Amino acid sequence: MKTNKNRRAGLGLTLMMILTVLILGACSANNTTTATDTRTKVGIVLTEVGLGDRSFNDAAFDGLVQARNEKSIVFDYREPGDNAEAAFEEFAEAKFDLVIGLSDAVQADMEKVAARYPDQQFLMIDSQSELPNIASISFRAEEGSYLAGVIAAMASTEDHVGFLGGLEIPVLRNFEQGFKQGVLAVKPDATVDVVYAGDFGDADLGEQLAAQMIQEKGADVIYVAAGLTGVGALTEIQKLGKYAIGVDTDQFFLAEKSILTSMLKNVDVSIYNAVNTFVQNNHTFPQKEIVEGLAENAVGLTALHNITLSDEQQQTFEDLKAKISSGQIKITLDQ
Repeated sequence: MKTNKNRRAGLGLTLMMILTVLILGACSANNTTTATDTRTKVGIVLTEVGLGDRSFNDAAFDGLVQARNEKSIVFDYREPGDNAEAAFEEFAEAKFDLVIGLSDAVQADMEKVAARYPDQQFLMIDSQSELPNIASISFRAEEGSYLAGVIAAMASTEDHVGFLGGLEIPVLRNFEQGFKQGVLAVKPDATVDVVYAGDFGDADLGEQLAAQMIQEKGADVIYVAAGLTGVGALTEIQKLGKYAIGVDTDQFFLAEKSILTSMLKNVDVSIYNAVNTFVQNNHTFPQKEIVEGLAENAVGLTALHNITLSDEQQQTFEDLKAKISSGQIKITLDQ
């Protein structure tokens, strides 16, 4: 009997070990390659905020997850902190087929590495580079931001709105200017306050700045484009009973009593499409620079919440949207 118990115990231990190996193998199969894996290897370097921003980084990551789930690629990612150059270098040394960087905040680091690895293909999101091995996807985010400004003006009872950005970088300056021009298209005498936090990752700072814009300056609608800093701002705006417009993804669930809409920059769709184009074209991009806006459905607004437009307002909104899409209205950008 003792021998049988020992055998059963040994058999049970063996089965547990086999099961553990199978589970670990199943988990790793989604994220790593084997010696015989022929799928395209993609590496992505996120911004310093990293995953969990419920905005730009998360959207980009989702686009790669979709491509991976469809078995066209495998991918890895890095949250670089202050050392994006090392993250790009790591992917280049490992000979990933495509290395992606998010925003012009990491452009200088990408360009340093791209110059050292001229045969490595890179893809920059939200900026452009003159280096031949860096392709780019840029968004006419000012077009979606213009529509955000139209809604903000229609919702404001004080004719006083605000824009709260993260870092004052060219892409967010485009957001700001599009928003301003959308507001003034509806209410030419409205006041538009502009504040840059200087940080994408400080929720407490976002709360403080939003409170100042509301309590000290009088804004009753704020367009927030500031990553995790913006999450704090949205929370505070709701607490103070005012309205907000989110960005990059549908942020309604973050402040359901305050969010009017979110300006979508469909980073997930654009990255998914770009990666598949790269795979289908033998690891090349037919276009070095891809620029997309309202006409390509790359930017736009989510459904409206906490506001019902009158028939007249709805018609005004649709007319302005059509004119932006067709190029009839040109948004002025000065950088």
